[in-house]
Amino acid sequence: MGANITLTAEDGHSFGAYRAEAAGATKGGIIVIQEIFGVNDHIRETCDRFASEGYLAIAPALYDRTDNKNCQLGYTPDDIAIGRDLKDAFSWDLCMLDLKSVIDVMSGEGLKVGTVGYCWGGTISYLAGTRLPVAASVVYYGGQIMPYVNEKAGCPMLMHFGEHDAGIPLDDVAAISKAHSDAEVHIYDADHGFNCDHRGSYNEAAGDLARQRTMALFDQQLV
Repeated sequence: MGANITLTAEDGHSFGAYRAEAAGATKGGIIVIQEIFGVNDHIRETCDRFASEGYLAIAPALYDRTDNKNCQLGYTPDDIAIGRDLKDAFSWDLCMLDLKSVIDVMSGEGLKVGTVGYCWGGTISYLAGTRLPVAASVVYYGGQIMPYVNEKAGCPMLMHFGEHDAGIPLDDVAAISKAHSDAEVHIYDADHGFNCDHRGSYNEAAGDLARQRTMALFDQQLV
């Protein structure tokens, strides 16, 4: 359903992205923000699924700012180690530059824009909701929100966390929920990565419920 495209950020950086066209009339635009594993099969499949429900979906290849362009990792321990090293080399500001170029594309096509991010991308989606002109922000188990928890949201936010996620203490989730009392925050009987059906931590029931809530927000805010 999708195709590889090239975009250019305000600082002149050119990077790849995966673009999946909406089936039928386009309701809005959704920026799909990668985990630490790059724009891999799972992220492209996620874009395709949003597209099947009437949204233009674009996943920017954020790792194209490294020497590891077109990075597509799996979920082995070695892949996780590589992904962690790559994401640690980033500043949030560079991620915002790349997302802003995707927003410009979508808004230039007359679309309202929302973001959804997973793991590392979950924190990026949160920051997009506080720093960029988006109409909705969805966060899946963003584990690095706390240093920025007091940033003011500029749009409706929806957040999904796993009760058994060892990397995100429930005390942090409570603090995030308190700081963003207008946000919709849900905790699932699941582990980190519960939305990804390529991972051992996949939880179908939690993933389905989180997706229903995600689509309800996008249908309300982007259409």
